[in-house]
Amino acid sequence: MPSLWAAAGGAPGELDRLSRTGPAATLASTFPVTRAGAAAVGAGLLAGTLGTGARVGLDTRGLAVALRSERYVRLDGHPLGSPFDALSAFHRTADGWLRLHANYPWHRAAALHVLGCTAEEVPAAIAERPGLELEDALYDAGGIGAVVRTEDAFRAVAGPPPALLEHRVLGDAPARPVRRPRVLDLTRVIAGPVATRTLAVHGADVLRLDAPDRPEIPLQAADTLPGKRSALLDLRAGPAELERLLAGADVVVTGYRPGALDRFGLAPEELAQRHPGLVTVTLSAWGHRGPWAHRRGFDSIVQAACGIALAEGDGDRPGALPAQVLDHATGYLAATAALLALTRQHTEGGSHHVRLSLVGTAAWLQGLPREEAAPAQDGDPAPYLQELDTPGGVLTLARPPGTLDGRPLAWPPPAPSFGTATPEWLSR
Repeated sequence: MPSLWAAAGGAPGELDRLSRTGPAATLASTFPVTRAGAAAVGAGLLAGTLGTGARVGLDTRGLAVALRSERYVRLDGHPLGSPFDALSAFHRTADGWLRLHANYPWHRAAALHVLGCTAEEVPAAIAERPGLELEDALYDAGGIGAVVRTEDAFRAVAGPPPALLEHRVLGDAPARPVRRPRVLDLTRVIAGPVATRTLAVHGADVLRLDAPDRPEIPLQAADTLPGKRSALLDLRAGPAELERLLAGADVVVTGYRPGALDRFGLAPEELAQRHPGLVTVTLSAWGHRGPWAHRRGFDSIVQAACGIALAEGDGDRPGALPAQVLDHATGYLAATAALLALTRQHTEGGSHHVRLSLVGTAAWLQGLPREEAAPAQDGDPAPYLQELDTPGGVLTLARPPGTLDGRPLAWPPPAPSFGTATPEWLSR
């Protein structure tokens, strides 16, 4: 925890405000998943309460619920389904294993196009082809898949991993006044949305934008939209509207491949020139440089490629971490970095840019001392759940992890509602 907090730019004296309770390990893994998750979440709690002197706490039983928050989503007591498509799994290839991602319809369609078969025929079709050939073909077709590799094999093809967190000042800018921050959320899936929902818990006005032709998986919308307003905006058709939102923002968080949003004027360097004093946070799967930088990727895909899946496997069959820890830890770290960068901006000025990646978080986790796999210590999740009234019924969600001066954190309004907000800022 001290080294992670220092890497984020936090002052050592702040660590005394954080206390941790609960079992040392609540998630079974060969990696120190509980310890890593606690460090990332604890850093977010400290960053969100800077200057208050408040005592913050984290119970590892609540942490286990938060790191698997998608598993606890219910509407009137009923699950909203699974975020994983049936094809999103490990498949045997002609020479090993490949992890396929098909959760979104466009990625599923790309996979079926590459394989030239029906969904039912996918396992057999994959089994006939070499893994590397499929990996490249999926990438070229707009799909997502990764060969299951060892850690050394991955670094041989992708190069050294990026740092866990990189912070830079892109130019001079006057210090902005301290006020309720406005956060423009241009992220999808888990890491970015976890970051921005954490910022909402700590008081930010978060406005998420999605393309009208890219619907969200209902379970993921419910899980990652609490406390935010969600609006639809075609960035290609609404550049003036986007620029108006940028002019009013204090923080912009993006969660796409490096350079993917540059055509909309969203490169960090351009934003610093047009909107001095803005804090920009960019999240990606594979980092901002190297031969894999522009590949698509998600938590499960990074686990497969970088060696985690083999370490978590049974025999020759690969496995997975007990939670999507790369996503969640990266999200909490991104929120930490955004809050600390805002503090620096208010005191020192400047236009700040922070970079994080799932593969950087994976390398950090892999570099921590390994732990012997132990049975998961699952407890009653009820104390760590929250109910929200929505037009469609009562929504049950995992609470934001942590306490503030002994009081559990809770999701602020509004309740999750994908694409129903107007793309504008609330009044200060």
